[in-house]
Amino acid sequence: MQAVRSILVVLDPEHAHSRALTRAKLIAGVTGARLHLLMCDKKQDHAALLSLLSSQLHDDGYDNVTYEQHWQETLHKSIIQVQQAEGCELVIKEHRPDNPLRKALLTPSDWKLLRECPCAVLMVKSERPWTGGKILAAVDVGNQDEDHRRLHASIIDHGYAIASLAKGELHVISAHPSPMLAASDPVYQLSETIEKRYREACLAFQAEFDISADRLHIAEGPADVLIPYTEKQCEAVVTILGTVARTGISGALIGNTAEVVLDTLESDVLVLKSEEATAHLAELARD
Repeated sequence: MQAVRSILVVLDPEHAHSRALTRAKLIAGVTGARLHLLMCDKKQDHAALLSLLSSQLHDDGYDNVTYEQHWQETLHKSIIQVQQAEGCELVIKEHRPDNPLRKALLTPSDWKLLRECPCAVLMVKSERPWTGGKILAAVDVGNQDEDHRRLHASIIDHGYAIASLAKGELHVISAHPSPMLAASDPVYQLSETIEKRYREACLAFQAEFDISADRLHIAEGPADVLIPYTEKQCEAVVTILGTVARTGISGALIGNTAEVVLDTLESDVLVLKSEEATAHLAELARD
């Protein structure tokens, strides 16, 4: 989080009070990052509001504030185009759930933003203050390939950084698969054996990232059920997920979890990407 030098704050033309801006001010207040305010609207008649917000931020002590209006075909494409042009390392946007009928017919724009944006995206869902709250980081401890290891490190680093700036507490959730009775390897047929392997992997993970046992939550089952359950149990204010694959979210824990749980979670949601995914999506955005 300390490496974030420029934050793109996506404002909603229909909602004057911006939860996204509240979160951006908190982060910029600690990191000193530039705030770039963006209004995506075909009408492009929000210059007066953007100027007023910029002046208020300057009065509040935020010296590096810029703003613009932009529209390019769709909301998520507009956001990504500005993110690339401005070199922002973090996009902050308020998430408002689509109605079920619209979601059934169209892929929600926030899903597309999570899939295609080359940088980290923070979806703000709540007005609850982060101060003193719990941060929940979702990882796949059982997956030890190099891409996942680097992504795990990034997720935990961001978790600690947010916990530090919010004076909160970092918790970690990791799911392990249910027994596969049809598996040819007997080791995958026994729940006890699977859990034992995960427990061993978790001990190494705890040692590497300094996670105490009382803050590590291990459970058997699907991530899209376990993450919201653990988030509610912890009363987390931020949940951090990661993506490894070139398109969408990947991994035994993550799957397409970010998209599935986006409306289910009550906390804010930070989605990070692996170095490979970031490079690939940046290349696509330039095409």
